[in-house]
Amino acid sequence: MIKTIGVQLYTVRDFMKTEEDVRETFKRLKNLGYDQAQTADISRSGISYEVFGELAKEAGIEIVGTHDDFDVMCNDFDKALERHNALNTQLMGIGGWHYDNSQDVADFIKTANAVAQKAYEHGMKFTYHNHCSEFVRIDADKTIMELLADGLDKDCASFVLDTFWVQRGGGDVRHWINKLKNRIDILHLKDYAIDNDNNAYFTEIGQGNMYWEGIIEEAEKSGVKYYVVEQDYCEGNPFDCLEISSNYLHKYFM
Repeated sequence: MIKTIGVQLYTVRDFMKTEEDVRETFKRLKNLGYDQAQTADISRSGISYEVFGELAKEAGIEIVGTHDDFDVMCNDFDKALERHNALNTQLMGIGGWHYDNSQDVADFIKTANAVAQKAYEHGMKFTYHNHCSEFVRIDADKTIMELLADGLDKDCASFVLDTFWVQRGGGDVRHWINKLKNRIDILHLKDYAIDNDNNAYFTEIGQGNMYWEGIIEEAEKSGVKYYVVEQDYCEGNPFDCLEISSNYLHKYFM
């Protein structure tokens, strides 16, 4: 059973534009049953990492990881380290990357591993979040995702595996959770639905077609540390969507 759930703050990005917005949003998320959060570009809120961290702590929200600036991690690691220490999190992450060919993948892996090694030396891990583009078969034998799984440092780096994007990319979610056993620090819980025109869309947990019983079972066996709900786009108020997801998870898995 899951002990606690978090939220990817990209879901409520339109409600985090000022310090007061952030304070109120954290309170609302806490009341909806979310005790953890993962950041998504703190700069959009216009407040410092220190204040952001303090507001999360004030609301009783633990920051379990980030989607942050890879350029800063590469070129000013001390600044990246200071930012993450201000958030009191040990997971220093990015939201994905773009690749045109296998050499791009190799170059990224080399750079990411250098960042990951520095993070590891300070008690942190570098995390990588996938989209569906990582499931492009970039050479004759392997997808980008397979190259990343093979190449990223197994001790210093880990994955933020996104259920929706694995499904969208034609991957099997449970297979990938198992393949990355003990290498997934954050699992993005994101449901997948189809409309009448056969288009995929984001929806609340339990309202789509993902096999959550099997996914959660495999995740528990594979050592997933944090379960984080994300809904990239919501038809209505994102807090209403997050309430539906929270209620479903609390009812069936907590």
